[in-house]
Amino acid sequence: MKNKFGFILVKTQLGENIGACARSMKNFGFSKLHIVSPKINFPNPKTKATSVGAYDIINKAKVFDNVEKAIEPFNLIIALSARRRDINKRHISLQNFQNIIKKKKNLNIGFMFGPEASGLSNLDLSFSNYIMQIPTSPKFKSLNLSHSLTVICYEIFKLMNENKIKSNNLNLKISSKAKIANTVEHLVSLLERKDFFTPKEKKHSMILNINNLFYRLQSNDKELRILASIISSLSKK
Repeated sequence: MKNKFGFILVKTQLGENIGACARSMKNFGFSKLHIVSPKINFPNPKTKATSVGAYDIINKAKVFDNVEKAIEPFNLIIALSARRRDINKRHISLQNFQNIIKKKKNLNIGFMFGPEASGLSNLDLSFSNYIMQIPTSPKFKSLNLSHSLTVICYEIFKLMNENKIKSNNLNLKISSKAKIANTVEHLVSLLERKDFFTPKEKKHSMILNINNLFYRLQSNDKELRILASIISSLSKK
């Protein structure tokens, strides 16, 4: 996927939030940060403190006086809003957003976030192609700025690294049913010596339950050997 992504923070009120946004961006491999008319001196000590190891993104961030200039490098702008707006813009879901990113390859895509207290104005939204709302509890819809940006970074990262994430899954070999059967036979034999199956008429149902427990396991050979050793050690006086 060759899309180039950037993040536009409009009239951010807290330096801590800008720093936290930079940290999230670096977590997921992004670096292009545009800041429009911040309400604090930028950068400030709190920005640096919350950016942790991502202060290089803060140093490279571009500051603009207005949204129009901040969005110029992008082909597509997706605006984030905690509430649905009554304006003539297409409102999209996270699923729509993922499909757009897949289809609109080779485009520069910017994600625009508003100030913490009020969100983006209708004027700000007028410069966007789409408006997206991250689904949250209807009782408390507003997300912290950096949390909202983190969700978007994560969703893009998943799409861009889908094959890598799948290939990183450990492919542990699951033990054969024959080995599980040997472990179960060993356990049943030890339980019989301890007169565990009493009354006798319940032995059949008890063994069924033991089978259900062991045969649904997806253990590897090492885990099965450890389990057999535990069973053997508990049987010793």
